[in-house]
Amino acid sequence: MRILHNWKSSPRLALTALVGVTAVWGWTFLIVKDAIQLMPVMDFLAVRFTLAAALLFALRPTCLRGMSRRGYVRGIILGILLGMSYVTQTQGLLYTSPAVSGFITGMGVVFTPLVALLLLRQKINAYTWVAVGLAVVGLALLSLRGWAIGKGELLTLACAVFVAFHIIGLGQWSTQHDIYGLAFIQIATIAVFSLIAASPGGIMMPPDGETWRTIAITAVLATAVAFVVQTWAQSLVPPTHIAVVLTMEPVFAGIFSMSLGYEQVTVRTVLGAVCVLAGMLIVQLKPGRGSRATL
Repeated sequence: MRILHNWKSSPRLALTALVGVTAVWGWTFLIVKDAIQLMPVMDFLAVRFTLAAALLFALRPTCLRGMSRRGYVRGIILGILLGMSYVTQTQGLLYTSPAVSGFITGMGVVFTPLVALLLLRQKINAYTWVAVGLAVVGLALLSLRGWAIGKGELLTLACAVFVAFHIIGLGQWSTQHDIYGLAFIQIATIAVFSLIAASPGGIMMPPDGETWRTIAITAVLATAVAFVVQTWAQSLVPPTHIAVVLTMEPVFAGIFSMSLGYEQVTVRTVLGAVCVLAGMLIVQLKPGRGSRATL
């Protein structure tokens, strides 16, 4: 009862809600892959994020009231990072399976301390190097085709880097600004970015009811709701804990992908998944204070 009464300031409830978000994100790997076979990636993203931004604004038209200039700038920066992660991830889904895409995206958790070294001068310890090594081995098991890594895997790897930058930025700034307003600015930035990119060839609308259903699910649950929850959670919980929870996204993607027949369960797939997840967990469970200031 106390948790429900103080839900806005409950880290436990925030993390529980974020686990639910990762399940939705894991599921959307499958339905988005089908949708982008029927419409261009940038058109899909433009419709998705425009709808999500419109929904958030309709629910709270005053969300930007009181937002400082610094808040706008930070929200736009976070939106650009998040937008680039979606562009590279969604393009990558054209060339790789949902399970592989989910696991490589999850490597953003491993890249987080590497990016933190550049931005915050955080020293990299032995645990981090072990985690990075495990993640690289896992990536090879999951996605190597002979001696080459495919285009889809490389695009998704770029997505993981953008995810790492976004986790760090959101962890630093979410406590300093209105949660809802910051989430709206991020989503609106991606909407504008996607609309501009898709406009030269004319924006294609979803061609059928199933694609519209995917747009609705991703806009409402996987975007509007999801990023308000993530921004809220990162205002209460250190980024290291957030990153551990986000490792559930590729796990859910793999579970859904295999259960629906997109991916076969093989020894190689299982070993690759275990290596990536082990790397993501080790880098987050390494000794340290885990305070917000470190990421």
